[in-house]
Amino acid sequence: MIDEEELNRDEEPKNEDIPVEETPAEQEAADGEETAEKQPDSTEEQDPLDIALHKIEELNTKYKYLAAEFDNYRKRTLKERAELILNGSEKTVSAVLPVIDDMERAIKNGEKEEDPAVLREGMSMIYHKTMKVLEGLGVQKIDTTDADFNTDMHEAVAMVPGMGDDKKGKVIDCLATGYKLNDKVIRHAKVAVGQ
Repeated sequence: MIDEEELNRDEEPKNEDIPVEETPAEQEAADGEETAEKQPDSTEEQDPLDIALHKIEELNTKYKYLAAEFDNYRKRTLKERAELILNGSEKTVSAVLPVIDDMERAIKNGEKEEDPAVLREGMSMIYHKTMKVLEGLGVQKIDTTDADFNTDMHEAVAMVPGMGDDKKGKVIDCLATGYKLNDKVIRHAKVAVGQ
């Protein structure tokens, strides 16, 4: 009879026939070695023309993005500028509207009132209110009282001779008031100057 041990020995496979299973990490390492052997070193053997073409493509893409961004910026600033031109005087008009209301009331009251003193007083009040509104907007009168003639702020419309040496080059009279807006002259004062 056949011994059971012998049967078991015959049934046991030999080590040579058993396939050895590798772990996933071992498989990846083996694959990496194979690809490293197959692929040339990327820094040494890459074509300089391919590198240059790739760099040109990157720079071209950056240029297109910057050009589009600048175009959008230009369009936005043009729109904002056009809006400022159309609506920039809104603050001034809003500030002057109460003065116009006062003038309308003064005209209505002037038709009923015949006393010139009352009309003068109403006109004076409207004038002072207008000046306050303009000052709030940054408008200032150019002072000409005992001032030296200054071509940056004054416009000489007349020369007055024989005023003496102490009045030479000084403003004698102001014919039209000048105004500055935030330290910029918007209308020169028309003055008579001593000669």
